Amino acid sequence: MRKLIAAINMTLDGFCDHTAVDPDQEIHQHYADLLNNADTALYGRITYELMEYWRTVLDSPTGNKATDEFARTIDQIPKVVFSRTLKQVDWSTSKLANRDIESEVLELKQQNGGDILACSPGLIVALTKLNLIDEYQICMHPVIAGGGLPLFKGIPETILLRLVKTKTFNSGAVIFYYATTKKSKIHTRSIQLII
Repeated sequence: MRKLIAAINMTLDGFCDHTAVDPDQEIHQHYADLLNNADTALYGRITYELMEYWRTVLDSPTGNKATDEFARTIDQIPKVVFSRTLKQVDWSTSKLANRDIESEVLELKQQNGGDILACSPGLIVALTKLNLIDEYQICMHPVIAGGGLPLFKGIPETILLRLVKTKTFNSGAVIFYYATTKKSKIHTRSIQLII
């Protein structure tokens, strides 16, 4: 069974705000490596539309090796987009999910292949509630945002995790790798991702 990894950047005060953090070359390289070792990325509409920025980098490279490599890598990985508002996606390596989150992800996990990455805050919450995430990779940046979208908003129960390892970057950001220790009782039959 394929492993589902929730990978996301977060501020020290627990918010997911891409405008509050400034990933450097080392962090871009880390995420390019993560994408290269996976073979599917899952997105909600908002994060997917933010990721479309990288298509412009493909058209006009920055000259920064890590940034340009990340753009090539994100372009190549197959992406599944969960949205109730998008009718189509035109990125050649993307497709819209045509079933509910639980059915789509359970089928993906049963297939052969590499890791699956969940890369959107709302999607990570929905997958957490469904007990489908095997590992959390939370990149904590040395930034206090003072407000924004909290990552685990709406999780109704305590979920126990086991720290597997950490990775520290020169910028002071630290990735915490957590494995799930036991499946909690959280399970909502029909979780709707509103995006």
